Amino acid sequence: MADGVAILEGEVRELIRRRGLDPSADAEATRVLIADAVADYDERSLLGRVPRLVDPNEATKALHDAVVGLGPLQKYLDDPAIEEIWINEPGKIFVARSGRAELTTTILTAAQVRDLVERMLRSSGRRLDLSTPFVDASLPTGERLHAVIPDVTRTHWAVNIRKYVARASRLQDLVALGSVTPQAATFLDAAVVSGLNVLVSGATQAGKTTMVNALAGSIPSHEHVITCEEVFELRLAGRDVVALQCRQPNLEGAGEIPLRRLVKEALRMRPDRIIIGEVREAEALDLLIALNAGNPGLATIHANSAREAVTKMCTLPLLAGENVSDRFVVPTVAAAIDLVVHLDLDRDGVRRTREIIALAGRVEEGMIETSSLFERREENLVRTDGYPPHEDRFRRAGYDLHALLAHAG
Repeated sequence: MADGVAILEGEVRELIRRRGLDPSADAEATRVLIADAVADYDERSLLGRVPRLVDPNEATKALHDAVVGLGPLQKYLDDPAIEEIWINEPGKIFVARSGRAELTTTILTAAQVRDLVERMLRSSGRRLDLSTPFVDASLPTGERLHAVIPDVTRTHWAVNIRKYVARASRLQDLVALGSVTPQAATFLDAAVVSGLNVLVSGATQAGKTTMVNALAGSIPSHEHVITCEEVFELRLAGRDVVALQCRQPNLEGAGEIPLRRLVKEALRMRPDRIIIGEVREAEALDLLIALNAGNPGLATIHANSAREAVTKMCTLPLLAGENVSDRFVVPTVAAAIDLVVHLDLDRDGVRRTREIIALAGRVEEGMIETSSLFERREENLVRTDGYPPHEDRFRRAGYDLHALLAHAG
């Protein structure tokens, strides 16, 4: 079977070359070509001219994966239970299934790894070479690719492909997934509608992008939304939205568009709401300025707890320059950020909301005053005694804040 598929793959690639087809752009024509090639091969195998195919349908799928998809990796992309694929070296390919890592039986060659990465980058317009040994890009089907090459890595190319299995478009989707309780989801929905600024924190793979996507589903449909991301990840369909992503420098080292520039440009586009995919560096200052200018927004940040996320938001803007001091940043964070939603990945691989805190807007001895609204106790997200700021905004939006946060029973 393997010999037959290898022969067929060579014949199909030659036919594609002769006909000038682009497998990714001419998917239907490529599918017909593969089907005709398999049928012709099957006839020749009956005459004993070529090795016989045990399962023509399986051979057709393998050919389609090799020519149109990502070859041996395609089956992992097609598996809805797999969340991430990474290659440490050609003989060590891992997947994350339900939050847990598994070593696969797939073995590639170094040449195959390079070919797969180059194929994935072809549609992104991004490059990977000695001058740019890192790359971050989106695949046409929405997955996020990150790759690193030697000599930044020791010997082999390191490749990560992150999928988005549970695409939650509303907070109620997260309730169904068990990530958040109905009361917390109802409160967060009201907070977004009322125009509060929400920071989503958590570790890698905790579900921050999914939470922001769900929170964005609560933004009123008449609002003009601008999203700024390193690579496109958010999916805000069916609304007034402009999505912006960063750009790498060209071969001459020019033309780079960093996240800070995107935030500044977004403010010139008359946004009613601004969303920052992930705050890592000095763009935190631009986000604070945007939020402090009356533009409600959402953003994500890596942190171990909600309060550590607040501390980090007070530190990152200092990277913007020596003239930026904590005397400006700390009260600005207190005034600009209203809620922090912290997420966690449990040991069983389930993503859950760990806590929700509110910033009162006050600073005491350089520390921002916070209060807990919800926290997880014995695997349950329960209401605590804190209250968020801006009760007047909830009231103007038609919500009774005290009723939203009333203790059950």
